Formats: sequence, C-alpha cells, structure tokens
Amino acid sequence: MHMIQIVFLTVMVFFVIVTIHEWGHFYFAKRAGILVREFAIGFGPKLFSIKRGETRYTLRLVPAGGFVRMAGEDPELVEIQPGQTIAVRLVDNRVTRLFLDRLDERSNVVRGEVESIDIEKALKLVLVSDGVVETYDIEPKALMVSKNKETQIAPIDRQFGSKTVGQRALAIVAGPVMNFVLAFALFAAYYQMAGVPMDHPDRLLIGNISEGMPASKTDLHVGDVIDSINGVKIGTDYEKMIGLISKSPNVPITFNVLRDGKPISFKITPRPDPTTGEGKVGISAAYPTRPVGFGETFTLAGKAMKAMTISIFDGFKKLIMGQFKLDDLGGPVRTAQVTSQIAEQGITELTSWAALLSLYLGIFNLLPIPALDGSRLIFLGLEAVRGRPIDPNRESMVHFIGFAMLMLLMLAVTYNDILRLVRGEH
Repeated sequence: MHMIQIVFLTVMVFFVIVTIHEWGHFYFAKRAGILVREFAIGFGPKLFSIKRGETRYTLRLVPAGGFVRMAGEDPELVEIQPGQTIAVRLVDNRVTRLFLDRLDERSNVVRGEVESIDIEKALKLVLVSDGVVETYDIEPKALMVSKNKETQIAPIDRQFGSKTVGQRALAIVAGPVMNFVLAFALFAAYYQMAGVPMDHPDRLLIGNISEGMPASKTDLHVGDVIDSINGVKIGTDYEKMIGLISKSPNVPITFNVLRDGKPISFKITPRPDPTTGEGKVGISAAYPTRPVGFGETFTLAGKAMKAMTISIFDGFKKLIMGQFKLDDLGGPVRTAQVTSQIAEQGITELTSWAALLSLYLGIFNLLPIPALDGSRLIFLGLEAVRGRPIDPNRESMVHFIGFAMLMLLMLAVTYNDILRLVRGEH
C-alpha cells in the first residue's frame, strides 16, 4: 500500500471517529433548540472555516479531538453598557445588526446612545438618537458586529443552560453514544469482510506479513497455504510452525506453500528476536474463514463490543493500580503510528482497529474526569437531585482545571511518543 494511501486512511480514521462524536452533541443540541455557534474538529489555530446557517464549521491544527460550542456555555458576547454609543441596522423597524465599532464607516444605520438593552429576554433596545428616544425590537437572530467579527445573539431560550436537565444530558451523552453506534457498525463490517474461522479447518494460511521482516523480502502472499518447513508438514498446527522457525535464528529455512494448488518453495533466514533470541520471519498464520450470516453479524459485533469493553476497563484498572508507568502510555502520535501500521495490513484490519478506537473514545469520554462528558453529566445529575444548578462559575473552574490537566498529560505522552520515534522504538 502506498504511503499516501496509508496517511490518508490514518487521517480518515481519526476524522470519522471524532466527527461522529461531535455530530452526536451537535444534532441533539439543535433538536433541543440550542444555538450551536461552532462545530470544530481539532484544537488550536483554525486551518479551515466555513459558516452554514447559524453554525461555523472549523478544522483546527491539533488533531486531538474536537468540540461543539453551544450558546451560553462560555462568555461569548461583548456586553453593551447603558451610555455606550452604537449603530444599528433596521429591517421593518427591527434591529438585525448591532455595530459596536467603526461607526462612521457603517451605512444605512441608526446611530445613538444606549439607554437600555436586553438581548436575552425582552429583546428590546432603547436608543437615544439625535435627542429622540426610540424603542426597537431586536431580531432573535440579530448579529453583533465588533472588530470585523459577527456573532449571533442568543436569546435565553436558545442557550444551553435554559434547557431541561434531560435535554442537556441528551446533548452531552449523545457524543459517546454515537461512538458506540459507530463501533458496533464497524465491528459488524469487519466480520462481514473477514468472516470467521471455519469450525474444522484443514489448513493454515499466511494471515499477515510484517513490513521490514525477512518474509516481506520474498514473494510470499497473504492467503498462501503453509505446507511445510524444512520438509516437516505443518497441517493446522500453528505451534509447530512457530517452533520450527524459532529454532533457526540466522539459519536459512525452506518454507513451502501452496498457491492456487501449486507448490512454491522459499528460502528464508529468520531474524533473531532482540529479547529472546528466537528466530522470527515476520508472518502470522490464520485459519480459513467462512462467510458470516446477517443475524450472526450482529451477535459477533455485540460479543466484540463486550470483550473490548472489558479489556478497556482492565487497562483503566491497571493504570489506577499503578501497574502502568507514564512511559507505557501512548498519545496521539503513538496512536497515529499504530494506526498507520495497521492500515498497511489492509482495510479489513483497519476497520476492526477503528471500531476499537471509537469504542475507547466513547468510554473514555464518559469517565468522571473534569472537562469530559462524564463529569458534565455528574453536574447535571447533582442539579437534578438538588433541584437547582451548581454555581456556573465553580463548574467552569472545575472543567478548566480538568482540561488543563488533560492537556499537560497529553503533552507528556506526546513527548514520550516523539522520543520513541527518535529512538526507533515501537
């Protein structure tokens, strides 16, 4: 597979997984009537930006996630104070634009001093213009213009905090849920492509050939039937194959396969494993597979979801118990490296890996860690129990600290990833 294809597939895996997560937040926020200001993939400086309807869609520099920015979650508008001079543009005597600067350059506007303004509830502006006091209705989708930036106002009923606990919880949990849906669909697609091992296999096949290993320098093909090694018939005995190769480091072996029923012989010199000294040629074996039925596909996908979920939580448990060191953790660079290696194995294996990544992202986001979806759901749960929300300033501070800590951890593991690349480790 060409390097350009591998890079493209690696980028697409991350793009699809993050996009489906953020789309879950976006869709259910819009259904609740919340104004979504931005749908972003990545963090940091903008690489691409386009506005459609009320939402700006952006692609940002750091591909380590994404976000959906909803009205009312963060300070987002410059506050207009009584006594401030502004200019407004009117359509049918309703304010559609409020200009806060460069007033002399604005055309077709009414300029005056603000006596009072309410852009959240009453949507009213009282303006003193040329000594005359005028009261205007403000369009619910009016734009506030300052420093060449247009920002749509958000009446209280379009803000995140104005919605019911259920509506807000649904908008938050929808992100991880969409990752679970995607993971299930990808596992199902994997089984449709790969099938499952036959119940009573009669042969052993070459399942994968590792790039850079001795086998990759021959004309061996994935799917070749492994017939014999040094004249010893392999049949379906995977352990026998491994044993014969392991006992021959730096010693050429005769590797016989069947391709389309025709015998082909190769001379391969196993490479010693740096740790054990055992011979390795860089192949993995696989048993013949059979197609998977429609109903069986869903059963297998469900079982894969369950098995991988247990495995992920076992990893979290080991991390909490201190059985992992920081050097054992991988960040975006390591994940991209592994993804590119799996992409080399073909679209089937990449589909399974993408399913695992999507499942992991969904589970990780539901953890009760500040700044993640799980933490926000806990705050909503407390609000439901107490009958009133937690102080927004305190909640924002908790999420800010959590986000800062996550970014520090991300920097640390990324630094480790880069060191591994420099040292040539995998």
